[in-house]
Amino acid sequence: MAFKWKHRHTSLAVVFVVWLVSYLDRMVMSTAIPYIADDFNLSASEMGVVMSAFFAGYALFQIPGGILSDRFGARKVLVFAIAWWSIFTLFTGYASSLIGLVLIRICFGIGEGIGPAATWKSLAVWTPASERGRANSIMMSTNSLGPALAPLFVVAIMSYWGWRAVFHYLSIPGFLLCIWVWFTLYDNPKEKKGVSEEELRELEEDSSAQGVEQKRLTFMQVLATPVVWKSFLLLFFSNTVAWGYMSWLPTYLVKSRGLAMGQMGIAASLPFFAGFIGAIVSGYLMDGALKKHRFHYVIVTQLCMALFLYLMFTAESVTTLMIFNVIAGYFCFCCVASVFSLPMMEVPKEIAGRAMGIVNTAGQLAGFLAPIIVGLLITTAADGIQNYNVAFGFLCCSNIMAAIIAFFFHRGNVRAAAAAA
Repeated sequence: MAFKWKHRHTSLAVVFVVWLVSYLDRMVMSTAIPYIADDFNLSASEMGVVMSAFFAGYALFQIPGGILSDRFGARKVLVFAIAWWSIFTLFTGYASSLIGLVLIRICFGIGEGIGPAATWKSLAVWTPASERGRANSIMMSTNSLGPALAPLFVVAIMSYWGWRAVFHYLSIPGFLLCIWVWFTLYDNPKEKKGVSEEELRELEEDSSAQGVEQKRLTFMQVLATPVVWKSFLLLFFSNTVAWGYMSWLPTYLVKSRGLAMGQMGIAASLPFFAGFIGAIVSGYLMDGALKKHRFHYVIVTQLCMALFLYLMFTAESVTTLMIFNVIAGYFCFCCVASVFSLPMMEVPKEIAGRAMGIVNTAGQLAGFLAPIIVGLLITTAADGIQNYNVAFGFLCCSNIMAAIIAFFFHRGNVRAAAAAA
């Protein structure tokens, strides 16, 4: 059957761009931080605090974002969130001290923290259950595409106008995106003009199986659902690796391996372009050939990430480092896409906002802690060369913990959890 573009594909395109812009806004800090550190005379631990400040606001507002999305609808919440974080992206370029920079990044994180649950809510409303694995992986591929583009974007602007201009220019797409979301991403497909009866039936194909009573679940009942709290733990350890790796890779390449700015921009981008492919491949595998082996796939990707991350930081030559780094990037985002796909495939759309807000809180709690922990574990020799062996070893152990949790991950039943609550 020939592919036919439908309104749900437009909605997927919208949330894809939302996530891409959000990841560009948050990941430019990882590329700019070595040069911000030179301006502000920051130590490795202080650099970790700056990169983690975003997650303080981001983690705290995941659950409120989910509650607001379930109550008021995803569209209003998402427009507010995008406008908020774009304002503080702009303000980042005006920071004049370490304290000011940290406070701005916390406020920036609040806006970005409200947004993800709203996008998952929209994805659940606009995507049939049979397509959610692929749709979620397409959306989550921005986790790698954003970091892949960010170093190239930052280096191009920073080489001419400095790091402050990066944040000024990057605020503009967010304000434009607010308009597109408001006029495109309706909360109810039935209210969207032009949606055919055939597509409405496809979007409602799983409603009868889920049951109306699930809409009445309390927050604690949602939290007690096995698929939710197990996904919470799994995502915590998986995201510890992802954010530790993404946040410190540019600095590692500059401070430990001695790469120049241009070399760093390319070297920091390549693994994330590979990760973009890995995320897309994961979605199609988990909806297709590996549909009955999703948990096994998560285990394998976590262990492969640990292996190639180890080979990367122990590599002696820059060429060998880059080969293993690209492979590690591929598996890093296989992990991200597959871990997020598990709850998206099993959580009913009526509670998707709250459930995914809870689950994503774990990932962002890891995002807050990982850059700080890595910064503390980095040792600096008398000649100023930084040693990352212990820090990257910690990340490898986190991958192994995620694999162990995935091994014991079993499908949870929402009705059973509600009945027991």
